Amino acid sequence: MAANDRVKDLMAAFEKTAYFQWMRRQGIPVVDGYGVEDVRNIAMKPWEKIGGNASFINLYGMEGVTGMYVAEIPPGGALKPEKHFYEKVTVILSGHGATEVWHDGGRKQSFEWGPWSLFAPPMNTSHRMVNGGREPVKFLAVTNAPLLFDIVHNEEFLFNCPYNFGDRYSGAEGFFNVGTKRYETGMQHIWETNFIMDIQSASLDNREVKGAGVRITQFELSGNSLIGHLAQWPAGRYHKAHYHGPGAILLGLQSSGYVLLWSKELGTRPFEAGRAGEVVEVKWKEGSVYCPPGGWFHQHFNTGPNSARHLAVRYGSRLHPIGFKIADKRSEDGVYISVKDGGTLINYEDEDPYIRKHYEDEMKRTGVPCEMPPVRASA
Repeated sequence: MAANDRVKDLMAAFEKTAYFQWMRRQGIPVVDGYGVEDVRNIAMKPWEKIGGNASFINLYGMEGVTGMYVAEIPPGGALKPEKHFYEKVTVILSGHGATEVWHDGGRKQSFEWGPWSLFAPPMNTSHRMVNGGREPVKFLAVTNAPLLFDIVHNEEFLFNCPYNFGDRYSGAEGFFNVGTKRYETGMQHIWETNFIMDIQSASLDNREVKGAGVRITQFELSGNSLIGHLAQWPAGRYHKAHYHGPGAILLGLQSSGYVLLWSKELGTRPFEAGRAGEVVEVKWKEGSVYCPPGGWFHQHFNTGPNSARHLAVRYGSRLHPIGFKIADKRSEDGVYISVKDGGTLINYEDEDPYIRKHYEDEMKRTGVPCEMPPVRASA
């Protein structure tokens, strides 16, 4: 069975889960595939639960461990208050406004945001989003609702649980200020912050083990296990291929290009092995989202004239680690370690020769100089 057929069969099986059944009952569109060209252009319908237009996005690589939707707040309007027993990371795609957060019976705390702001209402807090401008607000929400729905399968509990997680949120003043605590642990740079004003311009740290000129910073927020990172790399460059478990959702922030995805079952050189037809190519630009299936190599290419930047929302917290996430990378830093040394990364000298040639051809077509370093001989 071809890889694409296996993926589609797996997605069909997920239709039986509690989360999928709940999602279908909401009466709004569900968009699927490997990726979406621009989430800002997805057609939406009124979602009674939140009081605004919305659409679910269910990409093949989410595999029941993450959920996602795009939603809209009308000019001068507000969504209904929400509370839920799962984590949610919110990215503002356009517009300005504010979010109010509170525990039942407690004082409301509010903070303002604008385009490309990112935050996470602490789990099981009440929160409400308000549009403070004359244009619609659009935002993307990534959750771990599928895991909680499939385990609990009880909507009353998930949306009306009275427990307050005081260790996650106590109403402390300045909780949603931009954090200043940054440090390095293992092979990862960490930024502890509950709010990022602009993910397009936030300062990032050098991490060239992932590719020539690559900068990556992982952020930890709101006591979540669902966290993420920001990655940037120069024009004329591309990342090294790597794989990990399912559920990591990537959002294009700057420049444009493509990503190659293939199952690790095809090996590190799928084109050389005559398996080119099983490699998936997805185009990306600002506003694109895509999600590599678990155990699939994926490699990000920048074909635009400017530095590329992506947001990844995923598991992998260093403050609140999850066992299955540690295991799927073989070690905490497996995505930074060569497959030859037990990790999940393909170094440039070990990648399929067609990958470099294909990229060079694409750069000639776009007129952007290829700035990739020469390939060293493989040891």
